[in-house]
Amino acid sequence: MNKSTKEVDGLDMPRSKIDDAEVQQSHVFGDRTDGGPDYRNVGWLGTVALMMKTQIGLGILTIPASFHALGLIPGIILLCFIAVLTGWASHVIGTFKHRHFETYGIDDAARLLFGRAGFEVFGCIFVIYWIFIAGSAMLGISIGLNAVSAHGACTAVFVAVAAAAAFGLGSIRTLGRISWLAWIGLASILTAVFTVTIAVGVQDKPTDAPDDQPWKSDFQLFGSPRFVDAATALSGFVFAYAGVPAYFSLFAEMRDPRHYTRSVITSQCAITATYIVVGTVVYYFCGSYVATPALGSAGGLLKKVSYGLALPGLLVSATLFVHIPAKYLLVRVLRDSKHLTANTMTHWLCWIGCTLGITIVAYIVASAIPIFGSLTSLIGSLFGCLMSFMFMGFMWFYDNWSVGKAQPTNKWRLRALWAAAVVLMGAFLMVGGTYGSIVSIMDSYSASGGASAWSCADNSNSS
Repeated sequence: MNKSTKEVDGLDMPRSKIDDAEVQQSHVFGDRTDGGPDYRNVGWLGTVALMMKTQIGLGILTIPASFHALGLIPGIILLCFIAVLTGWASHVIGTFKHRHFETYGIDDAARLLFGRAGFEVFGCIFVIYWIFIAGSAMLGISIGLNAVSAHGACTAVFVAVAAAAAFGLGSIRTLGRISWLAWIGLASILTAVFTVTIAVGVQDKPTDAPDDQPWKSDFQLFGSPRFVDAATALSGFVFAYAGVPAYFSLFAEMRDPRHYTRSVITSQCAITATYIVVGTVVYYFCGSYVATPALGSAGGLLKKVSYGLALPGLLVSATLFVHIPAKYLLVRVLRDSKHLTANTMTHWLCWIGCTLGITIVAYIVASAIPIFGSLTSLIGSLFGCLMSFMFMGFMWFYDNWSVGKAQPTNKWRLRALWAAAVVLMGAFLMVGGTYGSIVSIMDSYSASGGASAWSCADNSNSS
């Protein structure tokens, strides 16, 4: 390494671009005004908490069922493969934003790659993506409220309550403040899932297992799923890492973005280990009687206990998923304006309007597609592949193609081959997974007793 470069968390970057973190961040938010929000105040550990909370909360609840569809061994292998894809993509976000620190979101990156059309298209996709995820978070909260209260109210009411709470907390203006909630939410959801994990290991049999015969888990090391089932399961894995696009925003609000890669490595390892442990244990002991979401796998009483423990975590997830697209819209509207970091009437009207608008549309999504497993797999396949790793393949080529083409090396060729493979795999998973998810949703609607839009029916199977 020559004297004009410096190693920062594994990034060999030009010294002029990394010595002053404040310069990098001010290109997005500008200078802080007296009394205005400090958008650049998230430490690297706070970033770890935010990264883990954007991932762990919803996707983990479908992993045991995905293992059942694929078989335990293929399920673990494919889960690790998705972890590698999204981990690489997360690293590419860091290197890209270090080189182009004027970018804020994925739309800014798309403008560099594809021009104004890319900027507009990916901006719309980004907002729609997070609206769907916010809707699934609200749906998850409604399931929890139904479970805890034994369906004490109409499910549509619970979804509305979840939306109102997400709007209130999502309107907190900075990720630095929300990072404290992320620690609470992370502890909440991990306590809940590990409670269920321990419970299924010590109970005699799953609650839904037949009583008229001895119980022996029917877990399978290797499954033989239909294409639709396999695609839906794989999309569930993608959804488990669907928080990657939020890393653009997390990077922008880090106090020192030079520590970004450290946060990525720490969070990705912790997330993957948690997914494997929880998914393996729950599926091993429950077999085909695993519930979706997985918190319902340990019986009635523990179901209430686990959902009670998980509700704060699910609420923090909804908070983040409302906040992230709202913050994107705020920056999009007020960028290069004094109102972005000032406590003006324009700032507040724009910010509340963004959070309220995102909440309302997410509520409509949650109420119109009230099927947890199908909704999460649809999000993972339709948007997750493109936004979580496929697009980052294009980002890598943008930064590395001209240099490698001028002086190609074997190392560059291998990296280029990998980036191309990421793009192709993302396209395949997007098409196949979307097809499988749509078929699953249609089957649910056509089945007797299937879920319906704005339904009062219990979505937690508690009544």
